[in-house]
Amino acid sequence: MPTSFSATTPYASQRSLTYARHGMVAASQPQASQVGRDILAQGGNAVDAAIATAAALTVVEPTGCGIGGDAFALVWIASDDVGNGHLHGLNASGTAPAALTPEAVAAAGHTEMPLHGWTPVTVPGTPSAWAELSRRFGKLDFASLLAPAIRLAREGFPVSPVIASLWQRDEATFRRHLEGEATQAWFEIFTPAGRAPRAGEWHRCADQAATLERIAETAAESFYRGELAERIDEFSRRTGGYLRAEDLANYRPEWVSPISARYRDVDVWEIPPNGQGLVALMALRILEGFEPGHRDDPEVLHRQLEAMKLAFADGQAYITQPEHMSQSVDALLSDAYTESRRRLIGDRALTPEPGTPPAGGTVYLATADADGNMVSYIQSNYHGFGSGVVVPGTGIALQNRGHDFSLDPNHDNFLAPGKKTYHTIIPGFLTRGGKALGPFGVMGGYMQPQGHVQVVMNLVDFGLNAQAALDAPRWQWLGDRRIGIERGYPAHLVRAMAERGHDMRIAHDERSFGRGQVILRDPDSGIYSGGTEPRTDASIAVL
Repeated sequence: MPTSFSATTPYASQRSLTYARHGMVAASQPQASQVGRDILAQGGNAVDAAIATAAALTVVEPTGCGIGGDAFALVWIASDDVGNGHLHGLNASGTAPAALTPEAVAAAGHTEMPLHGWTPVTVPGTPSAWAELSRRFGKLDFASLLAPAIRLAREGFPVSPVIASLWQRDEATFRRHLEGEATQAWFEIFTPAGRAPRAGEWHRCADQAATLERIAETAAESFYRGELAERIDEFSRRTGGYLRAEDLANYRPEWVSPISARYRDVDVWEIPPNGQGLVALMALRILEGFEPGHRDDPEVLHRQLEAMKLAFADGQAYITQPEHMSQSVDALLSDAYTESRRRLIGDRALTPEPGTPPAGGTVYLATADADGNMVSYIQSNYHGFGSGVVVPGTGIALQNRGHDFSLDPNHDNFLAPGKKTYHTIIPGFLTRGGKALGPFGVMGGYMQPQGHVQVVMNLVDFGLNAQAALDAPRWQWLGDRRIGIERGYPAHLVRAMAERGHDMRIAHDERSFGRGQVILRDPDSGIYSGGTEPRTDASIAVL
């Protein structure tokens, strides 16, 4: 991977590579990026900026995240000015409520976990992530970090183009599928004019502003053990939900040890299960055994697709809360098992099946400060606005993360009270020789590990800078032998993959290919270079 951070890019882009020395915030909304930059200017560090940006995103990008969602973070705390330091992982994903049992789901008439309503709602972890990150690593007062988000919610903001489009899509979905008191408040909060807002229209949410104020004043205690928890509990009991005050009171975020895989001369870091970052690491371990090749080589693309399919087959079979996994992270990343999976890759497209190792819709943001601290942060309501359940008078849209639980008692991810499900949102981080290179991530459900693999290869194998690595056209595995491909992908590669047996499908909606951010730090100069996603309304703000 180059250290020159060249601005040269082989792809058409309307965005230039961005440089900074004293701080950088990359996010999917310009207003949120500016909030993080202002926090840095006030003396906050990268962690403070990440919290403030994340809170602002729940307001200006409610289609992808909210107060009622989950979050993960990788936090690099620098120990000197040449890139040394330590990487910390925070898992703020929530558990299934105590009352949410397989028997209860079956009694409600479901043979699989539904997408909407109370059944897929798990304990939200996002507010706890903000408070815990601030408590351990923040510099500024917690309440001050949420003040910009509160102002945006109360005074309003103009809705950006991509978010307006997603908002209208979700409204159409909810009008077809939502009914009853539990979901009525969604329409009252998010379609106040009787429809979703259009691009450039002003939107405000006084209820969300008041909720953010209570979270700010109590460092999120009100959400888990106070007034907000009581309101969630009352509404859940009254409308047939499973979530209770006790579930909220018993919840705590977890500090975890990040997991990694060596790819060429770079270490790629992810949050351990229940996150799906392990899928990206398994694919990279398989690909590391091949020569790098060229980005326009059909053989290189074929290997990427096959490695991704094999990794996903294992991930979807085994990833859940770690103590419920029948296979360990070490086994799935072991040399012997990786080689056995690599040997399955031939000249033709395969239909992947999970192996057996030897015994033994989301927002992503990245921040960096003048001291070399960096944060890779992601939060999500999962599908669009989540479950469709909004607690009246609060603006809290509850996630539908429980949709990923299996109702098969023989599956590792079988639903159980108090259990964390397979989780799609994953922040990434790169180091070399123990020194920080920087945070990266690509949001978008099951596209995320696929985006991670493509961005890493773009940076490491193909020598692209942070912006070009995001500009590059993407592919995604859709199941079986189906491959979605962006319209900008070279035609000769699409033809070559079809000849090898891949079912190639040209996509007409690039929103399904993820939305990413990258910040890289040159350890010699301390200068940051950043790239931001051309597929959304993203921006980078610098200090």
